[in-house]
Amino acid sequence: MRTWWKYILDLFLPPRCKKCGKIICDDDALCDDCFNELNFISAPYCQRCGIPFEDVGGKPPHNWLCAECARDKHPWFRLCRSALHYDEFGKALIIALKFYDRTDDARILAKWMKPAGKDIWAQGVDVIVPVPLHYTRLIKRKYNQAALLAKELSAMTSIPVEYSALIRHRRTRPQVEFSGSIRRRNVRGAFKVKHPEKFRGKRVLLIDDVMTTGSTLKECAKAINSAHPLSIDVLTAARVCR
Repeated sequence: MRTWWKYILDLFLPPRCKKCGKIICDDDALCDDCFNELNFISAPYCQRCGIPFEDVGGKPPHNWLCAECARDKHPWFRLCRSALHYDEFGKALIIALKFYDRTDDARILAKWMKPAGKDIWAQGVDVIVPVPLHYTRLIKRKYNQAALLAKELSAMTSIPVEYSALIRHRRTRPQVEFSGSIRRRNVRGAFKVKHPEKFRGKRVLLIDDVMTTGSTLKECAKAINSAHPLSIDVLTAARVCR
C-alpha cells in the first residue's frame, strides 16, 4: 500500500522510466514503449545452457540440447539461464548499470532475472554468488554490478549471498577487448575459492550481468567445483545469442 508521504513525494519527484525518463506510475519500471523494445529470452531453448532456438519446426522435446551442450559430456554447470537478449536495448540497460552509476537499475533487472531462472529455483539453490571483480577494478568502479544483482535476488528469494568466498585473485583485461579463445586465456586461473566450506555440499547459483562466450562463468565454476558443491547453476541479466 502506498503511504501518504509517497503520494506527496510523487507529486514533486514522480517515477520515471528507467530508459527514456518519461513519467510513469510505478517505481523501478519502464514505460510501455520501452518495455515493448525488450527482447526477453523464452522457450524453446537449450535445456542446459538456455540459448534460444530460432526455428525448431514445431514444439521441441523437453530435453532438447544445443549442439555444443550435446557434445559436452562434462559441463561445469548444471543449468544456465538469462532474462534478456544482449541486443541494442538490453545492452543499453546493462551499460548504464555497469559504467554509469545507474545502480538502481539492478532492481528492475533482477526482477526480470527471477522468472527467467524458474528452472533453477525449481532445482533448488542454497547460496547465491556474484562473479567477483579484482579489488583494483572494484576500487575504480566503486561497486560490483553482479553483486548488486545478487543482493536484489537475495531480497526476492530469501536465499543468502556469499560475497567473499570466491575471489578474483589475478587482475585481467576487460573481456570486451577480446573474442574467442583469447577470452578463455584471459581469465584462465583468475578465480579461486577462499572459503571452500561455504560451498561444500551446497547448490550454488552464480550471478553475472552478461554472458557472452561463457569463459568467465566457466572459470568461476571450475574454481567453485574444487570445493565440491552439490551443483552449480548460472543466471545472468542478459546473454549474447548467436
